[in-house]
Amino acid sequence: MHAESTASAGLSRRSMLAGAAAVAGTAATLSASAASGAQAAEAAPAGAVAAPAADRITEQPDRKGGHARATVFKNVRPYGARRPVDLTIVDGVITADPAPRGAKVVDCKGRIALPTLVDAHIHPDKTAWGEPWVTRNPASSIAEYTEEDVKLYHALRTPLKKRAERLMGHAVTQGTRAMRAHVDVAPAYDLMGVEGVGSARRALRHALDVEIVAFPQHGVVRTPGTKELLEEAARTGAIDRVGGIDPIGFDEALDEQLDIVFGIADRHGVGVDIHLHERAATGMESLRAIIDRTKALSLQGKVTVSHVFCVPGLPERELDRLAADLADARISLTTVAPSSDLVLPIGRLREHGVEVGLGSDGVRDSWSPFGNADMLHRSHLLAWVRDARLDEELEAAFRAGADGGARLLGLPEADLKPGSPADFLLVRGECLPQVVVDLPRREMVVRGGRIVARDGELVGH
Repeated sequence: MHAESTASAGLSRRSMLAGAAAVAGTAATLSASAASGAQAAEAAPAGAVAAPAADRITEQPDRKGGHARATVFKNVRPYGARRPVDLTIVDGVITADPAPRGAKVVDCKGRIALPTLVDAHIHPDKTAWGEPWVTRNPASSIAEYTEEDVKLYHALRTPLKKRAERLMGHAVTQGTRAMRAHVDVAPAYDLMGVEGVGSARRALRHALDVEIVAFPQHGVVRTPGTKELLEEAARTGAIDRVGGIDPIGFDEALDEQLDIVFGIADRHGVGVDIHLHERAATGMESLRAIIDRTKALSLQGKVTVSHVFCVPGLPERELDRLAADLADARISLTTVAPSSDLVLPIGRLREHGVEVGLGSDGVRDSWSPFGNADMLHRSHLLAWVRDARLDEELEAAFRAGADGGARLLGLPEADLKPGSPADFLLVRGECLPQVVVDLPRREMVVRGGRIVARDGELVGH
């Protein structure tokens, strides 16, 4: 369960990203074996034992004469409150008013209700989730990893759109209500990833909000043809944001890359989300250039920088100055909590008004066999790498996965209060900190007052 938070020997996804990447690229082979499905490798979380029939969540069918979209979820404990309450939902919103006549009633048997979470950074197009086991070969630079991406893309038999929908649907069953999906755009794929994830977004629109980022994993400048594909994706309205990657360390063209990316955003009214693995002075130079262009083009509130490995470890005064500048430009950040030395100082950044989201990153792709698109588990990993011990520290990790991502995507926070969107999950447990540690089975997931998943399976799909 803690595989992503422990040190590994030799080359790894984390060690490669932390080094901010040499650009050499010798080919390696990657094969998809006929072994058993990848889903079987996920360990069952605590609390996965089936409930006795008398203790299962039960529904009463709609009765005539009531509001068509009214439901009462009885006997729930918001955030692990000691005493159960009833949540009344009308047209997808929690209300303090009495339940309308004829409302559906769901008896939740004292389960804990928690807001559903937001995955602020995930790559669903690359996934081999649910496919036969993939044997990965050594890679030590971004260029080598991207070569492996292309090989895996051609090796997998299931179409990209089906793989993406399978993974995104699984995320819903684990309690994700929204995600920002980074999708590779390069001549090797054309716009197949954008089209495939777009198809999955449409199929799951009843249960999941999705932003699509056109991500130039192969480089904006170093790979001819990428610039034109990014422009086309933005021009056609197929994406919500345009991405970039390590302008100095990978593309070796700071001004040229950022001029292209920000120019596309400015022309077509899309946002920006740039992967920045660069560290130390190199990363700070890129980050300062991003801040300057955001202000110059009046793109405040529309720019995110992901990973941002140059920020952890900054001296306190330098961090405070940078955070003030990021807040002034309304630039948000995301972290995937890869390790204790690379996770962002979320609390300090938030004190300055910088929004920080938490994400899954890659899931069972050519870069890593790990990942599960479970944002409760990602909150658990965030707590783990930050050595959380106190209840408030565990709760803060959950809030990063729920509220931080919601703010980043411009969604209303699902705080389970009147006026809040009725987006929540139900689990067994004593309290929120214990849930973050034990990762109980998600028995029910509710989106807009509608039940969209039960016991790990989509419903009403």
